[in-house]
Amino acid sequence: MSCQGADCRTLLRELCDFLDGALDPETAQRIEAHLRQCDDCRALVDTTRKTIEFFCRTEPVPLPEDLRRRLHDLLASRLGRKEPS
Repeated sequence: MSCQGADCRTLLRELCDFLDGALDPETAQRIEAHLRQCDDCRALVDTTRKTIEFFCRTEPVPLPEDLRRRLHDLLASRLGRKEPS
């Protein structure tokens, strides 16, 4: 079975809370029932879960100083913040 409307939209809206185990029991059960029926949503949940696990196991890589500075400047300009003198 593939994605079918409202249940798929509910899953997408609640995905983070579902993966974190932060949903109320009724909503979590409804999503689990949907996942038993919907191959597309099950693939999405499995892929998202594996991606999170992969990134949690990796060490951060330091940015080169010039890239870090350019990123900082870009974010500061987009957020309307002034650079410290």
